[in-house]
Amino acid sequence: MAWVYLAIASLGEIFGVMSINYYLQKRSMTRLFLIVGIFSFGFVFLSLAMREIQMSTAYAIWTGFGAAGAVVMGIIIFKESASVKRIFFLSLIIVGAVGLKLFG
Repeated sequence: MAWVYLAIASLGEIFGVMSINYYLQKRSMTRLFLIVGIFSFGFVFLSLAMREIQMSTAYAIWTGFGAAGAVVMGIIIFKESASVKRIFFLSLIIVGAVGLKLFG
């Protein structure tokens, strides 16, 4: 169940970063509270995951998948560049997170 919690926490990280981008487009208290709420949601599930998963592994996977998800969402939703170099380095983040799971 800890890995499910970690996946949910990673989604909190991804959507939290997306909410920051939306906030920067139009600043409002509602969007600011959305940022706080989404990141809090992610932190709660990260703490639940860390009850069974080592801190170093959980944190690295959480930030790695959060960063990778933010890049993908940036490409899909915010029309950011999808260059070969960006995709290559995105894949390195994912490979690193999977490596921590397999060998951690």
